[in-house]
Amino acid sequence: MVETDGDDAYVVRPVGRVASPLTDAASAPRQGDEGAPTAWLIFDPQVEQALADLSAGAELLVLTWLDRARRDVLTVHPRGDETCPRTGVFSTRSPHRPNPIGLHRVRVLAVDGLRVEVADLEALDGTPVLDVKPVLGPPDER
Repeated sequence: MVETDGDDAYVVRPVGRVASPLTDAASAPRQGDEGAPTAWLIFDPQVEQALADLSAGAELLVLTWLDRARRDVLTVHPRGDETCPRTGVFSTRSPHRPNPIGLHRVRVLAVDGLRVEVADLEALDGTPVLDVKPVLGPPDER
């Protein structure tokens, strides 16, 4: 459950998990197009119908919960480079942030039932998948 400062609460339930050879953040690429290995999105049976129209070649935005990230970080040196000035996390792609939601642009390689093989995913093995959305083309192709 994700809580707010007030009495409101927002419940976010993962729809699946990442299966990847990446297990250590220190050795993972910073972005998926910087050498991420092929990975699988393993979906829960309850969302099977949501996968109906996914196919190889599709480009997707995968939203994840970066469950190993710190939530108390508000500024970082971009890309971990201490020669760069500290920058607010909302201006960076740092995984460490108040709500560690990951946003990953991936390409579908294969669909096998509840498993979707993707390229360019830098998320660690076991990372919860929150949602998947298509990458939109130009307005006249939507």
